[in-house]
Amino acid sequence: MGIGDFFKNLFNRSTHVDRVASYVIREHERGRSLTEILDDPYVKNRTTPQERDRLLDRPEVIRALGDDVVGQAKAET
Repeated sequence: MGIGDFFKNLFNRSTHVDRVASYVIREHERGRSLTEILDDPYVKNRTTPQERDRLLDRPEVIRALGDDVVGQAKAET
């Protein structure tokens, strides 16, 4: 794997996690609970447990879902 491939994978992963974060926000706006969304096959198949934990630290997710919802989800994991 060359250095170009390394950066390509690095940036693709970031974009991929951005899409999952957008999905989490969109589904929560539709009325689904955060716990239900994080258990969704779409989220689980596209992220590692560590990436799901980091999703809950993203400012846009915290803003959209609220500190209390994110805090509760972190406590449950």
